Amino acid sequence: MSEKNNSISFGLGLIAGVIGGIITGVLYAPKPGEESRKELKEVITDLREKHSPEIKEAKKQALESIDLAKYKLERQYRKLTHMLKSKKLRKAKELEDTEYDLN
Repeated sequence: MSEKNNSISFGLGLIAGVIGGIITGVLYAPKPGEESRKELKEVITDLREKHSPEIKEAKKQALESIDLAKYKLERQYRKLTHMLKSKKLRKAKELEDTEYDLN
């Protein structure tokens, strides 16, 4: 599973790098702003159309990973809360069980 996560991360990084490079190239090209924006829009639209299935799959996997991490965090939080309540109850029981000699 680790290899799958690494390949997904690499793929997402690659896509982000390509998109970032294209945007940077278009924005720094010696062209008028309107022409650059039009070209940038065309490139982004083209990329979105070509890689839509990969983007959807990456998004799905990212959301699944987020849900799994959220579940694990919530489970750990519940364990910690339960542990703290148990300690408080034990401490209260100890205090209750101790007899104080007030005389």
